[in-house]
Amino acid sequence: MSSVIRIFGIDPGSAATGWGVVDRAGARLSYVASGVIRPKRGSAHAEKLAQIFSALSGLIADHQPNEAAVEETFVNASPRDALVLGQARGVALLTPSLAGLPVAEYAANSVKKSVVGRGHADKQQVQAMVKVLLPLCAANGKKLADDEADALAIAICHAHHLDMRRLEAS
Repeated sequence: MSSVIRIFGIDPGSAATGWGVVDRAGARLSYVASGVIRPKRGSAHAEKLAQIFSALSGLIADHQPNEAAVEETFVNASPRDALVLGQARGVALLTPSLAGLPVAEYAANSVKKSVVGRGHADKQQVQAMVKVLLPLCAANGKKLADDEADALAIAICHAHHLDMRRLEAS
């Protein structure tokens, strides 16, 4: 019997940070929980980052993951947008690291390829495959937000890469 590895996936953003928790037992994946952190509109930027940190810290304490995975930043047209996203991403990397978790990073194309089979899949395709791979995430008619589906996709991607990462580390 395989041991269970709990993975905390994070899709960072300053307006909406998606999070998802997935258990992996051997090749089997199970949905645990997911959601979106939405800092208060109109808050100062530093306060939004603090709200993201606080929420992620609480979720990590509640769900006790073994590992975390964060999406890498893609190129933004606006330098200001890239900086704001980079700061939210910094919080997304820092929070699980401070909790003692190993943190992996994945490019958006790698996440999409892992989940959908194509590196340039659109959001609807990612969401549809997340629902196929983790049917309980949409149980009882639950609507899955894009950021939430992306965070679950990041966790799924990490689950698929775990064995290879462990081999490389040894």
